[in-house]
Amino acid sequence: MKKFRLNRRTVLRGMLGGSAVAVGLPLLEAMLDDNGEALANGDSLPCRFVSWFWGNGVYLPTFEPAAVGDTWELSESLQPFGPIKDYVNLCTGLQNRCRNIITHHEGMCAFSGFDIQPFSGPAAFNSHMGGPTIDQLVADVIAGNTPVRSIHVGVDRKISQADGGTTMAAISHRGENDPEFPEHDPTKVWQQLFGSFTQTNEGPLRLGIVSAVKEDINRLQSRVGAADKAALDKHLEGLSELEKKINTMPPACEPPAAPTETNPDVPNQMLTEVGDVMDRLVLEAFKCDVTRVVTNLFHYGASHFHFHMLGQQSFEHHNDNSHAGNNANGRYTAVVSYIMERLANLAILLQQETLPNGENLLDSTIIYASSDCSNGWSHTINRQPIILIGHGREALRYPGIHYQATAAGNLGSDYPTAAGNTSDALLAVLQCYDPQATQIGDLGGNNPPGSTTPLNAIRNLG
Repeated sequence: MKKFRLNRRTVLRGMLGGSAVAVGLPLLEAMLDDNGEALANGDSLPCRFVSWFWGNGVYLPTFEPAAVGDTWELSESLQPFGPIKDYVNLCTGLQNRCRNIITHHEGMCAFSGFDIQPFSGPAAFNSHMGGPTIDQLVADVIAGNTPVRSIHVGVDRKISQADGGTTMAAISHRGENDPEFPEHDPTKVWQQLFGSFTQTNEGPLRLGIVSAVKEDINRLQSRVGAADKAALDKHLEGLSELEKKINTMPPACEPPAAPTETNPDVPNQMLTEVGDVMDRLVLEAFKCDVTRVVTNLFHYGASHFHFHMLGQQSFEHHNDNSHAGNNANGRYTAVVSYIMERLANLAILLQQETLPNGENLLDSTIIYASSDCSNGWSHTINRQPIILIGHGREALRYPGIHYQATAAGNLGSDYPTAAGNTSDALLAVLQCYDPQATQIGDLGGNNPPGSTTPLNAIRNLG
């Protein structure tokens, strides 16, 4: 007997007080494919994606873990990931193959797989991004009919005056020199996400809804199988109780209150406080399905920020820490650890938000994070690290692994050994959302920065 199919967007409809009313349904077997892993029409269950950037690289000796594979342990810099370590896939030892080298800018190729496009301009170093970034390729696949296709936020305002063009100013690009600039003011981010929300008093319409849709209920119950009928009965039982509570029940998705933090460009900018607000806005946007794609330019490349919250008021991170070459008496590692703490904060928030089907928001999300170099003092893109958090509904390895493309005898050298291609990781992530994707980035010329060979070691292909 052919299995009865039901569209996930099916609602029970009726009339109440001259107005049309509708009740959404729980996820039923009839809405799923035969394996229960996708919707019956072939659509995947909703997934989310975040690109996250920090500048000035890392101090590799305290960043890269010693062990590889699934027995790896968190390094000194990665300790903030302790609560969510199983969700982390760490990629080290990879070679960013960007062919145009002008300092810092070339590291941004790790977000697109395209060469940067240098040009002569007013700043000392100028370039445009050479093609679309990973977030935009993912948005093409998963944005669907969400109100906001993708949202782009920033926290650090200390952009380097030595760098011009779009490459360093935005980690999201629709195409070559087509940037999506980050918004640094949380009040404006809230407006972009939730400003068009309208809330009405649904109480009078929802009261008495069971009787209003009774005919539709009976018709549906006669068509579904026994398991779905039981699930539907249970769902409808709750509606009678809902009638009693409806006047005090909040909307299914209530937009958060507008923030008051505006993130002014002041000497001691409050990265932690602003970061908290931005992370909370992302969480609420994912919960409400306002958007499924986010980028966060947390800390600008070549940024001259003074990490005052770490007692470094007298030290500029770019010149005094990342360029020191000897860990700057531990200051370099301290800043990287702080940045990892901020990245972990977002992931932990998502992990703590449980959805009705029993999963959490991090289960359906992949966070792709990287920097503009590896060791900051040489600006090298050898061994540029990539951090992946979340598994996108088991598309990535879970528990995660430490993938190391090649070992390095001296992580503290100017140009440590590297192998492979950072774009292999990009392609692996893209295939988590678009299994039909066969390439990413620029494939022309010699030793191209793009890829046709996904990094399957981090994929869950079993």
